[in-house]
Amino acid sequence: MRLSLLLLLLLLPGPPTAPCMEDAAFPHLGESSQPPPRACPPRCSCPRADTVDCDGLDLRVFPDNITRAAQHLSLQNNQLQELPYNELSRLSGLRTLNLHNNLISSEGLPDEAFESLTQLQHIYVAHNKLSVAPQFLPRSLRVVDLAANQMTEIFPLTFGEKPALRSVYLHNNQLSNAGLPPDAFHGSEAVTTLSLSNNQLSYLPPSLPPSLERLHLQNNLISKVPRGALSRQTHLRELYLQHNQLTDSGLDATTFSKLHRLEYLDLSHNHLAAVPAGLPHTLAVLHLGRNRIRQVEAARLHGARGLRYLLLQHNQLGAAGLPTGALRPLRGLHTLHIYGNGLERVPLALPRRLRSLVLPHNRVAMLGARDLTSTPGLAELNLAHNRLVLDLSHNELSFVPPDLPETLEELRLQSNRISHVGPEAFLSTPNLRALFLRCPEGGWMGLGGKGGLWWAAGDPSKPSGLRVVVAPSPCLCPHAHLLVQGQQASHDQHCTRGLLGPPTPACGGHNRKPRAGPGPAATHSSTSASGLGSLSLRDLEE
Repeated sequence: MRLSLLLLLLLLPGPPTAPCMEDAAFPHLGESSQPPPRACPPRCSCPRADTVDCDGLDLRVFPDNITRAAQHLSLQNNQLQELPYNELSRLSGLRTLNLHNNLISSEGLPDEAFESLTQLQHIYVAHNKLSVAPQFLPRSLRVVDLAANQMTEIFPLTFGEKPALRSVYLHNNQLSNAGLPPDAFHGSEAVTTLSLSNNQLSYLPPSLPPSLERLHLQNNLISKVPRGALSRQTHLRELYLQHNQLTDSGLDATTFSKLHRLEYLDLSHNHLAAVPAGLPHTLAVLHLGRNRIRQVEAARLHGARGLRYLLLQHNQLGAAGLPTGALRPLRGLHTLHIYGNGLERVPLALPRRLRSLVLPHNRVAMLGARDLTSTPGLAELNLAHNRLVLDLSHNELSFVPPDLPETLEELRLQSNRISHVGPEAFLSTPNLRALFLRCPEGGWMGLGGKGGLWWAAGDPSKPSGLRVVVAPSPCLCPHAHLLVQGQQASHDQHCTRGLLGPPTPACGGHNRKPRAGPGPAATHSSTSASGLGSLSLRDLEE
């Protein structure tokens, strides 16, 4: 009886297994151990659950099957012409929408397209076909890029009432002042960067955000900054107004005076005849190149005492436009660019801390030994394309410097450590007429022979008009002075001994003292511009 009962219990089916008792890690029949694939539009990539990347696929239709969880959607570099409202309305969680470089027109971007994107922070629609800006953009925006379109108009709520907005890019459009409403940034008091360059503005727009730090207005038609237009921009650090039509009458003494944090001001490529008045003391860089400035007045620079870089190239200063001491108020000036101004001499009484002086393409014909005494820290001096004699004598040069100015007519290299001068040394100076090569005491220089200075008949490397007369077995004595000029050559002493032989009495011997007095061979005291390093420019006067 007991045995029969036991057999009956063994044959009966057991209780059903509860679902919670199953091993979730165990793969069941017909199931995979891998998670289900993430939904992603065809040909696009979805590296994260919140990111959809459809860049550069030549898409002509807005992709479907975009996950509702998407926060970052990139559709740049495609052929899209419109954004369907029903597709965008699904993506209420979007934070970044990149539509850069498509074919989207204003008709293809309906006003209600963004009304459901209440969390959108960054939108990029640059390089499209918009003729007007979207009328309504989300309040949550921080960065808006609508550059490189064909826009002629923006609206009050395009950028207005956006408390989180920081950067707006509108450059390379067709905006005129009529296309900018006076309340364009009302309620958007946090904008720090605004780019309106390459448009058709005729005057500086009023009612700009007071929070601005960088304002780009270059390449417009601006001829005037209305009085008070910048009075509220006390945080402005960079102001770009180059390539406009500004004249002196378009600015006044208050235009820049209230910009107490301004550091960079670019007014180049305008029609200014004078340095603007009222420059703030915080200004570090002032670019006034390519204007019509005829004179720099010290009074105009008193306020800009913190200026470090002053760029005045290609103006009309002439011989008297930069009088002695005009730049004296700029005690901290580091760099001065005044090339292309018709200057006839290096400006005197320059600021003591000047480190770089750039003066090419002027008419400077003389650089006196005391012309740079006020700038003992000068480290860079550029006098190319002037009318100077280049004097590099009394230095430590061991070879002729390469890339000499093409216009050079006279070169002084005496009293250096140059042991030979190759025929390629003067390939860049076809106008060279006078060459001074005097050896330092105890030194020798060979002219002619292998490794020396020698031009064969008709050699194109020989400067036109420069003639070298070399006696048999030539030598130059330690204090001999060779002048080769035009069709003449003079030598202090005639030496006929071998190049490596000792100097003969005819050469004056090693004990001969250098000739003093006026003339090219005279030795002058060194200028105090000691910061010029190995090119200390000693013996500067003629």
